[in-house]
Amino acid sequence: MAVITNILKGDCLDRLTEVKDNSVDLIITSPPYADSRVKTYGGINPEKYVEWFLPRSQQFLRVLKPSGTFILNIKEKVVNGERSTYVLELILALRKQGWLWTEEFIWHKKNSYPGKWPNRFRDSWERLLQFNKTKSFFMNQEAVMVPMGDWAQTRLKNLSLIDLGRDESKVKSGFGKKVANWLSRSKAYPTNVLHMATETNNKNHSAVFPEALPEWFIKLFTKTGGWVLDPFLGSGTTTRVASRMGRNSIGIEILEEYYRAALRDVNRLDDKLVDNQVYEQITQVRHIYVR
Repeated sequence: MAVITNILKGDCLDRLTEVKDNSVDLIITSPPYADSRVKTYGGINPEKYVEWFLPRSQQFLRVLKPSGTFILNIKEKVVNGERSTYVLELILALRKQGWLWTEEFIWHKKNSYPGKWPNRFRDSWERLLQFNKTKSFFMNQEAVMVPMGDWAQTRLKNLSLIDLGRDESKVKSGFGKKVANWLSRSKAYPTNVLHMATETNNKNHSAVFPEALPEWFIKLFTKTGGWVLDPFLGSGTTTRVASRMGRNSIGIEILEEYYRAALRDVNRLDDKLVDNQVYEQITQVRHIYVR
């Protein structure tokens, strides 16, 4: 079965009206941060960010399947010596809109730039906020399991009586563990901290996902043949990875140069041989996932 990659140009607020209700398995995106990417996207004032975002997230809520997941990559900036609160305000507003704030992942940037600041250390992590429409969402945890590690050779070698049974939490939280369950296993479930380097060789965009980032969430929250949406596509990382993994995808980008870069990436076309008219024809051919 052929994989569909649909690249749309424009504001996602407008273009998402063409996408069917309850049709997308995973939304993963990194929107312009408040007052960031000013030279490319113009910047959005932190005080107006929630107002700007909510009409778009209402469309996300509409197109996402009840079993689907929305992953939002975002980070507060420092304003006048303190962290802005616009991300926290956005989380609260999304909950009021009908989203369930299910989990928060941390992207640890392994290659963040060194530096010196008078009152803080270098910023080497970003939020990956997980939202869902319902508590019953698709999640393939086995797809992202990791090797047990060398610690298992010593930790599991001599188990105590406590390890052989269920060890209940000492704070009475209801959680517990049975270490003996892992004796015959070669892999374990990962943590919610993802250790990935940023992309350093991409010249096409001011802020680029590492390919491993959307790949990890696509493995976790979709099946082969599922639909992935990135409403702030940039130069096309999400759709490129989705296609490689056998998932259908929709990418929306408002800026012409990034839209063209994403189309070149999908179609493997030489920019010198393709003009705007041909790009638009390609887009119309791929415009098959509409209401």
